[in-house]
Amino acid sequence: MKKILVANRGEIALRIMKTARDMGISTVAVYSEADADSPHVHYADEAACIGSAPSAQSYLRGQAIVDAALATGADAIHPGYGFLSENAAFARLVEASGLTFIGPSADAMEIMGDKLSAKNAVKKFNVPLVPGTEGAVSDFTKAIEVAKSIGLPVIIKASAGGGGKGMRLVEDIHLLEEQMQMAINEATSAFGNGAVFIEKFVEKPRHIEIQILADKHGNIVYLFERECSIQRRHQKVIEEAPSAIVTPEMRRAMGEAAVNVARACGYVGAGTVEFLVDANMNFYFLEMNTRLQVEHPVTELITGLDLVREQIRIARGELLGYTQNDLAIHGHAIEARVYAENPWENFSPDIGKLVVYNRPTGPGVRVDDGYRQGMDIPIYYDPMIAKLITYGHNREEAIQRMIRACRDYEIGGVHTTLPFVEFVMQHPAFVSGDFDTNFVKQHFKPEYLPSPSADEVEAAALAAAALMQEKRPRDLLYPNGQPSQHSDISLWKIRRQVY
Repeated sequence: MKKILVANRGEIALRIMKTARDMGISTVAVYSEADADSPHVHYADEAACIGSAPSAQSYLRGQAIVDAALATGADAIHPGYGFLSENAAFARLVEASGLTFIGPSADAMEIMGDKLSAKNAVKKFNVPLVPGTEGAVSDFTKAIEVAKSIGLPVIIKASAGGGGKGMRLVEDIHLLEEQMQMAINEATSAFGNGAVFIEKFVEKPRHIEIQILADKHGNIVYLFERECSIQRRHQKVIEEAPSAIVTPEMRRAMGEAAVNVARACGYVGAGTVEFLVDANMNFYFLEMNTRLQVEHPVTELITGLDLVREQIRIARGELLGYTQNDLAIHGHAIEARVYAENPWENFSPDIGKLVVYNRPTGPGVRVDDGYRQGMDIPIYYDPMIAKLITYGHNREEAIQRMIRACRDYEIGGVHTTLPFVEFVMQHPAFVSGDFDTNFVKQHFKPEYLPSPSADEVEAAALAAAALMQEKRPRDLLYPNGQPSQHSDISLWKIRRQVY
């Protein structure tokens, strides 16, 4: 494998290319017209434009991507995450074209891509499942019978769903028919598949996932867990490894269950098995993500493994070269997804130009991003600017480094989730580890974030002047190189006044 085409954009494309370069492998970037000047395009050895800005006209055009790979002489395609990464038809197209798909088989994707088929596959291996229907349900009378038998509240889920789409919580049996029809309609619209099923609603759930690696020779290991319970709109915002609540015994049981999930579908490559954990520490299989996860860096930091390198090695047919007993947890890592969103306005997307963009540095800080100062945040794609990751010898040190990194991260021109991340890091529930997926609902309100003071209004004027002169705000805040009376004002507070 001498050349890899990366079928993605932004930070994950760069992340994959850097490991490929470490391995002496050339890379090919694909890009939309909106991304023509993006860092991943400049970093790659070769690049090919595959269409206009909208994803459907560029990054979702499987044939155009394969054509670009063949035209540039690539041996393999790495899909990253999102876009076509879990598209079985694309994986088959890649293999049929004589290229290597760096990921699992199309068959494994199909089994795990549908929640019902995934549940049917794993129950043969005695993987714990949330009580609910055996298959899809469309008859409202049967649905009511099931709900009564397992007890309210229940949750209706789309079989092909994800990201909270086609999902409805039902606490009143009289509302079940209405909510079920809404779930069916939404699932049909979002996924072209209106199949839904019913499960017992796990109250106070934690979202904990296990990273696995499986080679082509039948060897499977688990790389411990990631805590992913801090979410907004059913989407992860902060992840950490290991979890603050998982005991060694529970870790082993969850890890072995994850390995069995991989065996249930003949999995090869890097994958993630997601579990719900209830208040009594019982865990239940949720789904499997058949790709590299956004939050993979925290696992890399606590294990010392490069997961992209492992994906490439596995795709080349190499043995893992280590066993479960060779793996251990070292330290603690936290990842915060830095989105161009306004946390004062219910995390609404915020697009614009990055007029100020300076990454934090220092011990235990890693930034995976795909932007530079002066670039625009496009409206066509996910609004994530970067992944901010901190590492410490223990959880307390990782938290403190995340607080420092949030304050050191200078982003001007758009609102970001950095203030929210700093809020979470200092909240007693997070610090103690006593939280679940309802953290935002229970503990966060926009007014809890600091509001600008009179001094900050003055500082904002200085910041605006600095931006107009294309200087960093600190150059005017500290004209003599010394902190002024505004020295305790972080840039995101200043930016809120300017923008």
